[in-house]
Amino acid sequence: MAAKMLIAGEWVAAGSGGTTPVVAPFDGRTIGEVPLGSREDARRAVDAARDAFDKGPWPRLPPRARGEVFLKAAKILGDRLPAIAELESHNQGKTIKQAADADLPFAIDNLVFYAGACRTLDGKNPGEFTGDGTTIFRREPVGVVASVTPWNYPIMMAVWKIAPALVTGNTVVLKPASWTPLTSLELGRAFQDAGLPAGALNIVTGPGGEVGDELARHPSVDLVSLTGDTATGKKIMEAASATVKRVQLELGGKAPFVVFADADLEAAVEGAVIGGFVNGGQDCTAATRLIVHESIRERFVAKLVERLKTFRIGDPLSRSTDLGPLVHRSHQKRVLGFVEEGKNEGAKLRLGGEAPGGALASGAFVAPTVFDDVHADMEIAQKEVFGPVVDVLSFGSFDEAIATANSVVYGLAGSVWTNDVRTAIRAANALRFGDVWVNDHLPLGSETPHGGMKQSGFGKDLGTDSLLDYTVTKNIYIDLTGQARKSWHYTVYGDPG
Repeated sequence: MAAKMLIAGEWVAAGSGGTTPVVAPFDGRTIGEVPLGSREDARRAVDAARDAFDKGPWPRLPPRARGEVFLKAAKILGDRLPAIAELESHNQGKTIKQAADADLPFAIDNLVFYAGACRTLDGKNPGEFTGDGTTIFRREPVGVVASVTPWNYPIMMAVWKIAPALVTGNTVVLKPASWTPLTSLELGRAFQDAGLPAGALNIVTGPGGEVGDELARHPSVDLVSLTGDTATGKKIMEAASATVKRVQLELGGKAPFVVFADADLEAAVEGAVIGGFVNGGQDCTAATRLIVHESIRERFVAKLVERLKTFRIGDPLSRSTDLGPLVHRSHQKRVLGFVEEGKNEGAKLRLGGEAPGGALASGAFVAPTVFDDVHADMEIAQKEVFGPVVDVLSFGSFDEAIATANSVVYGLAGSVWTNDVRTAIRAANALRFGDVWVNDHLPLGSETPHGGMKQSGFGKDLGTDSLLDYTVTKNIYIDLTGQARKSWHYTVYGDPG
C-alpha cells in the first residue's frame, strides 16, 4: 500500500491517483510508494495552508503554546527514533549510526531549541521618534511558507526548514525530495500527533519540476525556502520573482580545508576524513578541497590514504559500516563521471575512483577517492561532486592559500588548521564563507546560524537568526496629541500656525 501525503490535516492520495516507487540504494529494491503529486495537489496544499493562516488558530496562539506543540513533537520523535532512523538509513543509504546517533538527535534538539527560542522573539520598545506619537515595531509571521528539502539529510533538513517557520506562526507546505520522502511523512505524523492544527503543516510528494515550481510561483505563497543545489536555487528565484515573494536559500558548497605548515597533522588528517566523507560526501559543507601547505602535503596525503583504506563499506543498516551507498544509481553515475573528468584533467588518483564489485555491485556505491596534484582551475576543484571524493591542492604562502580557497563561486563553509592564533584569525576573516571552523570541520548546533555567501545562497538555518527570515517587521504609529491639525500639515496645504 502506498503512503499518503498530508493536506489540510488529512492523509490523502494524489488527485490523479498515481504513485511513484521509493528505492533503497543499497540493493535497488523498492521499499515503498508515495503519491505522485502534481501542480493541482500543490495548489490544494497551498489553499489549506492559506486558510489555516488566515482563519486558523496556529498564528494566533501565544509562543508558549506553539512551543508546547514542538516539545510534544520532539518527545514523539524521540520515542519513535529507532524505527525512523532505520527508515532514513534504508531510504537514503546513510549509515544507521549516523541516522540514529547524529541526524535524528540533532533534529529533535532543533525542535526543543525552537520551542524556547520563539518566546524570545520581540519587536523594539516603543519610542516617540516624531515627538507627536509613539512607534511600535512588531515582528509578525510572513504567512504561507513553501519549504523544499534535499535528499541528503531528509528528516534533519525538513526540521531545519519547517521548525523556524512554524514556530513563528507561519503555515507550511513541505515538498520533500522525490528520492527520499519517507521520513518527512513521519515528521508530519509526529506533528499531527502532537496536536498541530490541521493545515498548519502540509506535505506534498512529487517531482520538483511540477510541485516545487508550483509552490514557487503560487501567489498565495509568501516565502519559498530551499535547501538544494545552486542550479535549483536559480530556478526557484526565477519562479518566485513572478510574484515578488521572499526567498531563503541554502545552496551548494565546495568547502576549503586549509592546512598550514604548523598544524597538528594527525588532527588535520582526522578532520579531513570526517569532514570529507561525512554522509558519503553528500554534504554541502563537506571538506572537498584539501588545501595543504607544500611542506607537509606528501605526509598529509600518505596518512589520509592510509586512514581511508580502513573504511568499512557495506550495508548501511549495519553498525559496523562506515560508508554506505550513495542515494541513487543516477547519482552514483554522476559522481563517477566527475572521477573520470579528474583523470582526464591530469589529477593524480591516489585512492579509489571506482564502484566496488562483488556483493556490493547491486548498490549505488563509490569507494573513498582521493585526487592529488589538483589545480584550482580544474573542474573537480570548482564543481560540487557531492560524493566520497576529495581533492588535494597545495600552497606556499598565506595569500596563495586564501586565494585558492576563495576561487570558487560557492561560499557556504570552510575550515582552517593551524596552531598560530594570528594565522587562524586572519584566515577566518579572509575566507568568504558563512561558516568557518578552526581546527575542526562540521560542528553545528541548534543555536548556531548556518548559511552561505555568494552562490551558496542567503538567509540562515538554525539559531535565532533563522527566525528573522520567517518574520516581517511591522511599523505601528499611534498619535498622542489628539489634535486634528498637526504642526506639519501646512507642508501639504495651508499655512503654518
